[in-house]
Amino acid sequence: MRAIVSALIVMGYVLQSMQAALAQDSRKIQAGEKVYNNYCFTCHGENLVSSGQTFDLRRLRAEERSRFETSVNNGKGQMPPWKGALSNEEIDQLWHYVRANSSEK
Repeated sequence: MRAIVSALIVMGYVLQSMQAALAQDSRKIQAGEKVYNNYCFTCHGENLVSSGQTFDLRRLRAEERSRFETSVNNGKGQMPPWKGALSNEEIDQLWHYVRANSSEK
């Protein structure tokens, strides 16, 4: 009986931790949407829906975060560099927003 109670307590802590992480991600996604709307949507489309003239950010895969950060910071093609204009925190928020709306989860 003690083992069951202990396991339930541990599961409760794990669930609380997971809920806190999800809430934090949700805040990052919402903040990332604001960053996107302020800096990115003009070229990359409203709600990440590209007109085909620029890269469709919804195609970025989870393992391509470094590619994303490099492109944002240094620019790529016609995209200007945003290093100095966007903080690391804003880039992180932007990444969370892009990934939350990815076509590949």
